[in-house]
Order: sequence, then C-alpha cells, then structure tokens
Amino acid sequence: MTFWEFISDRLDRLLIQGICAAVAAFFLRATGTQPGVLVILFLALLLVFAAVQLSDFFRQRARLRELEAVLDGLDQKYLFAECVPFPKNLYERRLFDLTSRAGRAMTGAVSDAQAAQREYREYVEQWVHEIKTPITAARLICRELDGTTRRKLAGELARIEEHVERALFYARAESPERDCVIRQTELSELVARAVGNHRSLLIQSGVRVETEGLERSVYTDEKWAVFILGQLLQNAARYRGEEPVVTVSARSLGKQVQLTVADNGMGIPTHELPRVFGRGFTGSNGRARGGSTGMGLYLCKKLAGFLELGLEITSEEGEGTAVTLTFPAKENLTKL
Repeated sequence: MTFWEFISDRLDRLLIQGICAAVAAFFLRATGTQPGVLVILFLALLLVFAAVQLSDFFRQRARLRELEAVLDGLDQKYLFAECVPFPKNLYERRLFDLTSRAGRAMTGAVSDAQAAQREYREYVEQWVHEIKTPITAARLICRELDGTTRRKLAGELARIEEHVERALFYARAESPERDCVIRQTELSELVARAVGNHRSLLIQSGVRVETEGLERSVYTDEKWAVFILGQLLQNAARYRGEEPVVTVSARSLGKQVQLTVADNGMGIPTHELPRVFGRGFTGSNGRARGGSTGMGLYLCKKLAGFLELGLEITSEEGEGTAVTLTFPAKENLTKL
C-alpha cells in the first residue's frame, strides 16, 4: 500500500474534516477571535492531523506486510484464514472471524473434492487393469481367425489398448509422486520397450524405425518415459507420409542427454505449433485423419514436467516433425 492509495481511500473522510475545520474557523472569526490566533490554531491542528494520518498509514502498511508474509509462506493459500496473527482490534476480530468461517468452508470443499478425485482416480486405475483381461482374451480369439480379419481386429484391439493406457496415465498424472521412481536406466532399453509396445502399429503402418547413438544412461522413471516415447511413435505412425521413417537419436549436451524422435510425415502447420501441447487440441491433421483425442502430447508435456524433462517440438508442414526430450543431469534432479 502506498501513501497515495492510503489518502485516496480516506478522501471522503478528509473532505468532511476539512469542511468542519472551515466551519469552526468561520465561527471563531465571527466571535471575535484574532486572525493570528486562528493561524496558530490551524497550524497546530494541521500538525496533529498529519501526525495521526502518518501514524495510521505506517501502522496499516506494517500490518498488511505482516499478513502478506504469512500468505506467501503458505503452500496451501486457502489456509490463510487459519494462520493469520491474532487480530489487534474489534474490526479485525470480526473481519477475521468471517474470513475464518469462509476458510473453513473452503477447506471442507477442497477436502471433499480431493477425496472425490482420489476415488475417481483409483476407480480408473482399477478399471484399466480389469479391462486388460477381456482385451487379452480377444487377442487369443483373434488367433483362430483368418489372416485379413485377424489383422484388422488386432489393429482395433491395439487402438483400444492405446486409449486404455492413455486413460491410466491421465489418472496417474493427477498425483504423479505416488507412482514415480527415478533411477538410472539405459536409453537404448527405453526406446526398445517403446518400440516393442507399438510394434504391431508400426508394422501395419509400414513405419521403419532407425536408431542412432542410444548407448547412454539417463535418470528418469522407466514406465513414464516409455509412455512418452510411445505417444511420439503413435503420432509418427498416425500422421505418416509415404515411405515413413522414424529416426530416434541421442546426443550428449554437457551432463544432459538429448533424445530426438523425428519423422518424415505430414508435419504440423506453423500456426498450430504453439498449441499442440494443449489439452484436447487435435489440429487440422487430427481432424483430417480422425481418431485423435488431443490428449497424447498434453500428457507428454505434463509428465515431462514432473520428470524434469525438457520437451520441445519443431515441425515443417509436409516435411516432418521432430520432438526433443532433454534428460537432466543427476545432480540437477530434485526428485531423485
């Protein structure tokens, strides 16, 4: 709070006090008080008035700074009403009592929302694990069918598994610390697992995967990193061009490691690049090809943020897309 904000807030009060002072001066002058005496009285009153206003200003500013310091020190800001210093006057006591009541109501609402969110997440995780059983059974049944039908049905089952996996990681992304274990792992193993998980899709799409320089160790959560790589491979297969090729390469950048997944597919229009990580954004390619949920890159960005991975995307329409993951050095990780 600045001094001018303090004055502007009291402007109506100051105007009334000024009018009262003018009326008192007129009355004293009318009753025969000498002008010199009036000037002395006016200066004395002005000094007292200024001292009172300055005292109120410094007191209120100090109080506001004290409250702001309490608020800044809280992780859950909605608990402010429960942590404020003891009120110093009746007005503050009444005001803080109302704020505390509102804060308790908010705390209860937040607790209920968190409990509901936790229950929903647990239900989704349970559902995902249960749905894998009929999917596996359907795959076994596929083996008894003829070649063309088997391939088509296997492809559809693969798409179902992709959506199920995405739903599972979306639920886990709400509280990633519960399911995250960061440790040293080989980059080549992460890429091999991601390619293996999506082998059927890549083969059906005619996508050739080339690797380069993957003999490096990184610190990350294996399961989440494989999921992120899998989403990038799915996008490369979905938005492929003629003779599709995906190149997965790595290079050292000081103590960091950069992994790039590049394809020669449709590419992304320049004006859409800033929005590709947005929740539910499908873009013109997604609408043209169909089947896009707009959640893949959104989840990649969200999980990469928790894993402290850098995630950048470059693309040229009609030429292809490259996504670069930057794995941090071990000493820079805060969750290790």
